[in-house]
Amino acid sequence: MVYETVAGMIAKQLKMDVKDITPDKRLVEDLKADSANVMVMIMDLEDTFNLTVDDTAINTLRTVGDVVKYIEAHQ
Repeated sequence: MVYETVAGMIAKQLKMDVKDITPDKRLVEDLKADSANVMVMIMDLEDTFNLTVDDTAINTLRTVGDVVKYIEAHQ
């Protein structure tokens, strides 16, 4: 459930097919997200999952899987 929601949000934000989003894809290097994309994604995730992403954690969220694991651990 979390993965599907996250993948859908990333696909929408980056205007790409959700089928191209996999847990091992790196947000910046593979999916070509820039810092603005990442910040918008973080804000959307916070709203959707009703949580706050620590500023120090943002730099550790490198892959789609990292994002999913973070959300699952902090829900």
